[in-house]
Amino acid sequence: MTPATTWTAGDARAAFDRARAELGDGPAVLRDYCKSMKHHWAEAAFIPDLDDPEAAWAVARRFRELREDDFVGGFVLRRFERFTSAEVRTWWLGGRCVLVGPHPDTPDRPPVADPDLATVAPLVAALALPFVTVDLAPRYDGVWRVIELGDGQVSDRPATVDPARLLTPLLTPPPSPLPLPPLRRSWIRGA
Repeated sequence: MTPATTWTAGDARAAFDRARAELGDGPAVLRDYCKSMKHHWAEAAFIPDLDDPEAAWAVARRFRELREDDFVGGFVLRRFERFTSAEVRTWWLGGRCVLVGPHPDTPDRPPVADPDLATVAPLVAALALPFVTVDLAPRYDGVWRVIELGDGQVSDRPATVDPARLLTPLLTPPPSPLPLPPLRRSWIRGA
């Protein structure tokens, strides 16, 4: 449900060039494993043509400079797609959507249509996570695309959404225990 994506482990130029070549030519959007620099769109987020290695690397280099010590994992290159509306943020508890609203970055720009949650719901449920947010946007052809999925670290609600609309489901016990992934021995310190 996301545009075609490639990524690197680390910030080396050679790895970036391999990921860039794997995605092919055309425009792309750059981020790291955790964050984009969309507020620095022209200099550190948007790559007009992946087939121009020096221009693409200039965007990646600037992205890396701006992220400094906050750079996480590696570069993530995602095929650029045109969307027809602002993003919508959805909040999910135990695989069930409990709230749909505007994205916190654009609280006064609601989406032009309701997102198609029938496709994304089984995918979110399969994650077996107690809480996630999923940001969606409609592509030019009407297909809803996942822009980003978060596990609660940056899951703000826009100021235009009444806090009770999110807090009530969060504070209401679920009808049955939430499925949790099995504990892995590697998660236990010293194991």
